[in-house]
This record gives sequence, structure tokens and C-alpha cells, in this order.
Amino acid sequence: MESRLLNILVCPLCKGRLYPDARHTELVCRADQLAFPVRDGIAVMLESEARTLTEAEISAPV
Repeated sequence: MESRLLNILVCPLCKGRLYPDARHTELVCRADQLAFPVRDGIAVMLESEARTLTEAEISAPV
């Protein structure tokens, strides 16, 4: 996913910043502790498609 798009996209729930994961397959909202999938370069920004972060992911540095 392009970095300029990351500057535009926000979490659909809290409107907070999203961070790409290490593999760039998810966009992570630390505030809501959710990870939104990126499929074929397109972010799926639906709460129903997001997964809850694990405790290890929550405590990991950004």
C-alpha cells in the first residue's frame, strides 16, 4: 500500500491513525486494538472484517 494513502486513511471507528504491520498485510489501529486486512493492495476498512490484536501485538512498539 502506498505511503501517501496511509496519510489519508484513518480508523473507521475512532478516526485515529493506522499503522501498517511488518508484512504490509494489515493496517493496525492501536487505540481500538484492531487490525484491518489489506487484500490485493486495497484496505478493507470494515469492522466486521477486522481482527482483534493479541496481547503481544498490543504491547509491541510501533
